[in-house]
Amino acid sequence: MLPKNPYTFSIGLATLIAWASWLVVINKMSPFLSGYLSLALFYSSLFIALTGTFALLIYYLRTWIRKNTADSHYLNIALREGVLLSLMVDVGLIFQRLRVLTWWDFILLFAIILLIEFYFLARE
Repeated sequence: MLPKNPYTFSIGLATLIAWASWLVVINKMSPFLSGYLSLALFYSSLFIALTGTFALLIYYLRTWIRKNTADSHYLNIALREGVLLSLMVDVGLIFQRLRVLTWWDFILLFAIILLIEFYFLARE
């Protein structure tokens, strides 16, 4: 079955490649030996993989709830929300690695992401 939007296939393929690269970074690179390179590859591949995963989940959830034809406008919104959610996860993981993450920091991070999304929704 072909997807309703032709861009979802390419996003799904890029997401699979990003998850594969994230697994390669986890299994083949040591953060103690490679230093900042392995950490940069870890966080960037995780960011791309989570962005694609969140974007596809949000897109298909949105089209399933609204029960109408898939629109590229929904995909744009889903990509934006996927980027924001994966940014929140990556920043949370970076804070955790630095041992500065507390529950109120994560709530503040979530509130910042929510305010950014509200800004974009108000512009539409």
